[in-house]
Amino acid sequence: MRVPVLFALVAVALLLVAPLYFYSVTLMTILCFVVFACSFNLLLGYSGLLCFGQAMFFGGAAYITGHILKTTPLSLELAILCGAAFSGLLGLAIGFLAIRRQGIQFAMITLAFSQFVYFIFLQSSFTGGEDGMQAIPRNALFGLFDVSDNTAYYYVVLAVTLLCVFVYYRIVHSPYGEVLKAVRDNQPRVESLGFNPERIKLLAFVLSATMAGVAGGMKATVYQFATLTDASWPISAEVILMTLLGGLGTLTGPIFGAGIIILLNDYLAGFGEWALISQGVILLVVIVFFRRGFVGELSAFSSYLRSRRASVADAKSASPARAH
Repeated sequence: MRVPVLFALVAVALLLVAPLYFYSVTLMTILCFVVFACSFNLLLGYSGLLCFGQAMFFGGAAYITGHILKTTPLSLELAILCGAAFSGLLGLAIGFLAIRRQGIQFAMITLAFSQFVYFIFLQSSFTGGEDGMQAIPRNALFGLFDVSDNTAYYYVVLAVTLLCVFVYYRIVHSPYGEVLKAVRDNQPRVESLGFNPERIKLLAFVLSATMAGVAGGMKATVYQFATLTDASWPISAEVILMTLLGGLGTLTGPIFGAGIIILLNDYLAGFGEWALISQGVILLVVIVFFRRGFVGELSAFSSYLRSRRASVADAKSASPARAH
């Protein structure tokens, strides 16, 4: 059995028993933001598109999921899927307008759209405005299974998260993922080969928005409320920090980044503004000293050790030859 597969099985086994030792709501929050960070990493790490408005998909899906659960008897999973579909359609509309630009222009366009969506949510009656959407029910899963208990719902969130991470893994390792990375590295050459870079990036933008919508829908059902904070700029900044801290363009980087930031926020919750200050310090340290992120630095260090071992082995094998 290969080491990555064994590592994945051990990680899943630990996650299955985690609610026995840790607070289930904190664990579910980490899982929601793992999906959210994976969605952003797909966009920036593999597409080269810096989106400053990822929170509009996260918060939009939270509101849509909550509104459906409050006003209809629709089952829980269908409500989350409706929220994800809304985010995907919103991503399609915004991506169609923004994808023609690159770099800081693309980033600022997405920020402008995010602020516009935030203002709509602020003024809309169904969102509750500044008070937020409260008392979101957890309808039965598939219309059959009661998930009102947090421990029971943890396993639902875990299953959805594992599915999303698997889809993320398959996208990155598919032929489309290879073309996506080629567009990121050298767009003119990809265009000369007959591909349409704008269409490829638009699809990535829609996939990223949809995955962010899944995360937002799950988060709304975990806490059973949705607020303007979910669609605000600080959430977009937080997911950027998670991705950079974990490792940009890596598969497991968003997982580690989300876990570190959520646990840090939970620990510093009683210190008020110090939580934000600590995030700024972490971001500064990562940018200056650890630009490859947590996973990136570990990968670079392991590659260095492998190269050193290979050099020592080559030297030993060459010594007998010189002796002869």
